[in-house]
Amino acid sequence: MDVFNALKISSSALKAQTIRLNTIASNIANIDTTRTPEGGPYQKKEVVFQSNGSFADNLEQSLKGSVQGVDVAAIRSNQAPPRIIYDPSHPDANDEGYVAKPNVNLVEEIADMTSATRAYEANVTVVKSVKRMALKALEIGR
Repeated sequence: MDVFNALKISSSALKAQTIRLNTIASNIANIDTTRTPEGGPYQKKEVVFQSNGSFADNLEQSLKGSVQGVDVAAIRSNQAPPRIIYDPSHPDANDEGYVAKPNVNLVEEIADMTSATRAYEANVTVVKSVKRMALKALEIGR
């Protein structure tokens, strides 16, 4: 694998993890949003990753020993039901006093955020290592 492939792969991972972190931030920001333009409470968003390239490309590259980067395939809404909380004073409470809250769990979001941050940091380390290796290779030629 050449230096540019390593940089391309790591940059795709950095972009994907940035989108994942932005999605997590959106989930946390909307943890108490009970009204959306679509109606009802906010629904947690999830990022779906996929290897970039078609199946044929991936097969051909895997036979050559090459590796692929990552793309964001979709950002989808989690279809879990909303949390139902009893709060008759809330403006969005139904006739019985229950409010539908978003299906966002703060503990899960923080765990996902930590995982995304670690993956991002690991890819930054790869980019720094590739840069260091390229500079060392240039020094050999002197």
